[in-house]
Amino acid sequence: MDTILIHNIWTVASLAVFLGIVWWAYAPSHRERFERDARMVFDEPEQPADDGGARQ
Repeated sequence: MDTILIHNIWTVASLAVFLGIVWWAYAPSHRERFERDARMVFDEPEQPADDGGARQ
């Protein structure tokens, strides 16, 4: 195989993977799940930091 052909195949495969990831991230069917996951941090109750019993 010619080196240029291998580079072309690699470029097309990389573009296909990139477009697949973009489609997956922005697909309307995933929107609700991503929004729920983004709010998860704020839904957890705050707990005081554990300083390992050290007192000043």
